[in-house]
Amino acid sequence: MAAAGGGDGGGGGHPGPSTASRRVKYASLGVLVVQNASLVLSIRYVRTLPGERFLPTTAVVMAEALKGCACLLLLLLQHRGSVRQTAVTLHEAVVGQFGDTLRLAVPSLIYTLQNNLQYVAISNLPAATFQVTYQLKILTTAIFSVLLLGTSLSRLQWLSLALLFAGVALVQAEQARAAPGGSPSPAEAPPQSYAVGLAAVAASCLSSGFAGVYFERLLKTTGGSIWVRNVQLGAVGTAVGLAAMVAAEGSAVAGLGFFYGYNPAVWAVVVNQAAGGLLVAVVVRYADNILKGFATALSILASTVASVHLFGFRPRAPFLAGTAMVLAAVYLYGRPRGDAGGGGGEGRQQDGGGGGKSVGA
Repeated sequence: MAAAGGGDGGGGGHPGPSTASRRVKYASLGVLVVQNASLVLSIRYVRTLPGERFLPTTAVVMAEALKGCACLLLLLLQHRGSVRQTAVTLHEAVVGQFGDTLRLAVPSLIYTLQNNLQYVAISNLPAATFQVTYQLKILTTAIFSVLLLGTSLSRLQWLSLALLFAGVALVQAEQARAAPGGSPSPAEAPPQSYAVGLAAVAASCLSSGFAGVYFERLLKTTGGSIWVRNVQLGAVGTAVGLAAMVAAEGSAVAGLGFFYGYNPAVWAVVVNQAAGGLLVAVVVRYADNILKGFATALSILASTVASVHLFGFRPRAPFLAGTAMVLAAVYLYGRPRGDAGGGGGEGRQQDGGGGGKSVGA
């Protein structure tokens, strides 16, 4: 895998691995687009249903636990089913490199906070408002990439970031005008606070940018398997999530039960969120966090297209213009790495990081 990452950054030295790595990268980004599009819509749906409403902190705990178990299973398969070898690997990673374990607690804590904040934000904001505001995480990711990873972005790349945000804003503004109230809320749904939702999404953007880049930096500077790192993240995240659940909704969980309000739709959200964590791990391995942000932005367009069939939405000129701006931004940011000038060098520097992330996996 290191060869694949290095070939992608080197500019044509190993065309085979470079092409394979690029295909995996964009395939994983495509799946992430679908996952992100469905997650926001499904969370909004289950949080506005009448009747028994599940406790969101329990859903965060379950998603972290499922993600950790899935990574543990993948690690077991990586060792060809050897429980002993898997246990030895985990012991060496957790106990033998205890400093790395402590450093992983930082992004794990922030990811858990971010997941809880997303439930708060989506419960209080229309889906369109949440989606467009949440794109601020692309800018925070870029800033933290420059500060923590030493990433150098060309003027063209900064322009593509601005163009992306403008296109997404235009699309979501059109969607908001088409459905000013967002998703309809039943009369039985609890009251919603725009200020609370806006504060939650702003804090989530900051935490998302920092945690993603911090985790990327750890993967670049440590040699452990990415699945080992995610088992550690899942374990710590589950523990942190349980602590947050007790602090925020402990009495409600004790009185109503951990799985109060769970139904097939809620379980679908939990599984979707856990799967998203695994997809992010693959994307971080083969791409950088800013490109992951572009995939999330494209998911907004996918959710809007889905609303054509689900809600009878008819795209108009602003929607088409915003779509064109987003696609142009994706093209500009992902231009071939062999281009002359600053953009090519900067692209190699970022993909070189991808190679470093693949070494231990």
